[in-house]
Amino acid sequence: MSLQYLLDENVEPTYKTQLHRRNSNIVMWVVGEPGAPSRGTLDPEILCRCEAYNFVLVTNNRTSMPVHLIDHIESDRHVPGIFILNPKMSRGQTIEELIFVAEASFEKEYQDRIVNLPVS
Repeated sequence: MSLQYLLDENVEPTYKTQLHRRNSNIVMWVVGEPGAPSRGTLDPEILCRCEAYNFVLVTNNRTSMPVHLIDHIESDRHVPGIFILNPKMSRGQTIEELIFVAEASFEKEYQDRIVNLPVS
């Protein structure tokens, strides 16, 4: 089973297009798309949706997301994981990393963790 991703609204949605060109089997939603949280949804609610739908959050949010994750866990909740994008990685490198991680991960490997890309 591969990971599913939810792209934060501040991440360019072209990541989804490029990921699906390389691997159409990986599920990736983008905040603001039908079925995903709407744009402007607060981070704590984004984490609840990730938990409910088993999505790893992909974000640029390095400042407030750690605080929100701590609050989420202290409320006896869990998330499949949060991946922080690396601005030094190209979009192509990031896509390859997301594909690799999705295909090579163990169940709950990133649960309740914030991981800076690259993982490999």
